[in-house]
Amino acid sequence: MMLNDRWTIMNNSSSELDSKRPNTQKKCCSFVLWTVISVLGIATVIMTTVIILYLSQYPLPFVNRGGVSSSSPVISTNPKESVALVTVSRVTAGEPINIFLDPNCPDYSENLLRWEALQSSLLQALTNHNADDWQEKGLLQKVAEELKVLVGHAHNLRLESDSLKRSQGVLDHKLDGLQSEQRSIIQVLSDSHSGVLKVAASFSDSLLSLQSETESVRKLKSELQKVNNNRAIGPRDCSDVMASGVFEDGVYSVFPVHDPNGFMVYCDMTTDGGGWTVIQRREDGSVNFFRDWEAYRDGFGQTTGEHWLGLHRMYSFTRLGGYELRIDMADFDNATAFAHYAEFSVGQDSVNPDEDGYPLSVDKYSGTAGDSLLKHSGMQFTTKDRDNDQSENNCAAYYQGAWWYRNCHTSNLNGQYLRGGHASYADGVEWSSWTGWQYSLRFTEMKIRPHARPQS
Repeated sequence: MMLNDRWTIMNNSSSELDSKRPNTQKKCCSFVLWTVISVLGIATVIMTTVIILYLSQYPLPFVNRGGVSSSSPVISTNPKESVALVTVSRVTAGEPINIFLDPNCPDYSENLLRWEALQSSLLQALTNHNADDWQEKGLLQKVAEELKVLVGHAHNLRLESDSLKRSQGVLDHKLDGLQSEQRSIIQVLSDSHSGVLKVAASFSDSLLSLQSETESVRKLKSELQKVNNNRAIGPRDCSDVMASGVFEDGVYSVFPVHDPNGFMVYCDMTTDGGGWTVIQRREDGSVNFFRDWEAYRDGFGQTTGEHWLGLHRMYSFTRLGGYELRIDMADFDNATAFAHYAEFSVGQDSVNPDEDGYPLSVDKYSGTAGDSLLKHSGMQFTTKDRDNDQSENNCAAYYQGAWWYRNCHTSNLNGQYLRGGHASYADGVEWSSWTGWQYSLRFTEMKIRPHARPQS
């Protein structure tokens, strides 16, 4: 009985042991299965991360590309072989990456700050990430180190960007200064160029004037030589005629220095010591004095009667100065007066008197008729066909004469012969300081004489 009970107990124990063995085996199998699944999941995550990093060309410490170990990017600025301002190259890369910066230096500070913040956030996330696998930890640590390097690079780039921006401001300021100086230099050069052109033009004009004067001197020398060679031909003017012993009024040939061919003149040998060469006479109205420029230049009328000797012949006498002028006048009541000017010339020192208008020069009045000529001194001669006066109208045409009008006249000895008082205004043979502007004189005679000459 006892044996049977023991056997029964053993059988029950064996049954219990047999019933517990399968449970233990099931637990072991489940543990192993979950362990394998976890390892495979971790391996998959790691491989996925590695693949993503690899495809992103991120340098991996345990992966070689082309047999050459991966390295950090090499950054260089202003390479000589490139026009790029910044070059980023990688040892494993075939060619460098050139970064061209806008010369206007745009402001990237905000973008760089965002980049730094993003990298810092990524670095913080990687730091907070807990990984059990040592390989994942190593990878994350490496990534964190690379991110730290990138953050440093971003910070340096931001600083350099700020520095470049400041430098650009300085350069802009200096460029503005240079542009201002350039404008000043251009203005100076322009002014200098203009000044040089003016000086050159003035010099050219001076040369032309000098050449003209040289030619004039040469002609004068030639004329003087002719005069010296032909001095026996005749006198220069009526004073020389008188000096030769002739004391009677009349017509004589004279040979001025500047007109050696000579011409006929009327000589007054009795008035105020004699020796006067008559250049104009009005006495009876027989000659028309309302004539053109050519007639007044060359002369007209009869030497013994009414006549105008001619502007060019007056110029031949007086071009070098040294002459005096006397004007004798008479009215229709036989009253007489005279005006004397110690200095008189026509076209003095002029190279081209016809073009210059045969300007009048008179000074130092004395006499009984009053001065009616000094206001005309310095004026060019005006005729009805050549207006050289300062009036809006042609004074010669308006007052029916020809004279050294200004605006217009105080004397008009070549006006109409109106025989005394007249209703018209100032268009007769007028000498306003003696008879006013509405009385035409009966007689006028203009005559010239040189100042006392040294005895030769």
